[in-house]
Amino acid sequence: MSIAHKIITQSFSRGFGLGCLNASRLNASRLNASRLNASRLNASRLNASRLTGSPTTAFRSLATTPRSAKTQNPDVDDDNILPTSWETMFDRASQIFFLTEIFRGLSLALEVGLKPKVTINYPFERGYLSPRFRGEHALRRYPTGDERCISCKLCEAICPAQAITIEAETREDGARRTTRYDIDMTKCIYCGFCQEACPVDAIVEGPNYEFATETHEELLYDKEKLLSNGDKWEKQIAKNLMSEFLYR
Repeated sequence: MSIAHKIITQSFSRGFGLGCLNASRLNASRLNASRLNASRLNASRLNASRLTGSPTTAFRSLATTPRSAKTQNPDVDDDNILPTSWETMFDRASQIFFLTEIFRGLSLALEVGLKPKVTINYPFERGYLSPRFRGEHALRRYPTGDERCISCKLCEAICPAQAITIEAETREDGARRTTRYDIDMTKCIYCGFCQEACPVDAIVEGPNYEFATETHEELLYDKEKLLSNGDKWEKQIAKNLMSEFLYR
């Protein structure tokens, strides 16, 4: 055998031996780590059993309790699995074969179907509407036909959405009246601040909630539109305000 062949053989044997040694050390370290984790788990379970006063066997699992070990509880087998009684098995089988759950669901649906309906046939039927409902805006008039607004601009100042625009002038008799009263209904948040701030109940939010439009321009209300709303809903608005006068 040549010298080179001997050197190669010796180096290969040394490398193989070192590799086996490292593998054995790695396996030993892993085994020690698993034993350490198992001991820590058993210690934690023992502490828990001491705190709760229950036997330690109640916390054992398949990983720590061998199948040959017998538990203290006779109702629990070696694998900590509670046995199923014959009564429970017969009940489950009867529910499956006789479709009891399906018939219970059908009976519940039939019971609900025979009860009185809670829905209404809108728009032919309408629900109760509170007197404090805040709907479409309207400008009111006095019984004499004169408009109530005195152009104080409190509603314009208090509007958080800045949806109200007012321009005013003084008439020949010295009274201030609006020449422009615009409300952008697409900005309005229906907070009711304008109605609360008005000292003469001129601007109110009426009971109408059916004012949907197809274009944006139709929701830009001017003074004529607001006055027409007030003339249309005056009776209902006056009734609502009268019912709430104790709280205003």
